[in-house]
Amino acid sequence: MELSEFEFGLIVAWHAFSRWCVRCMAAAGGAELGFTDVVLLHHLCHRAREKKLADICFVLNYEDTHVVAYGLKKLVAAGLAQAARQGKEVFYSPTPEGEALVQQYRAVRENCLVQSLDTELNADIGELARLLRTMSGMYDQAARAATSL
Repeated sequence: MELSEFEFGLIVAWHAFSRWCVRCMAAAGGAELGFTDVVLLHHLCHRAREKKLADICFVLNYEDTHVVAYGLKKLVAAGLAQAARQGKEVFYSPTPEGEALVQQYRAVRENCLVQSLDTELNADIGELARLLRTMSGMYDQAARAATSL
């Protein structure tokens, strides 16, 4: 029963989080971006390193590389990301416009979300993040097991 409650909470939280990301990005000036686009742009800005498609999919746990490839093409076409070929590999990084949009997103996030959080919840949020990572691994393992049935 507890697992069912967790899964229901996860579903509801996922939809709320997805909606938040898209609306926060729209408020920041990126109204044309969907959830995957927002996540990809943030990841491209993370640690200021160029990233390959396979690495992006691995880190973000996307199984369908074509979804990520399409999102990257959209970001490049919008001038928010750039692609550079190095040998047989293509590496992606944000443009200055993409970095500026992520900074504006962060400002909206700070104003609308972070300021409303109770600092006493930080320990609970950290514990919840650890639990979500653990559960993610368990669901991945269960998915592999279900595939072999």
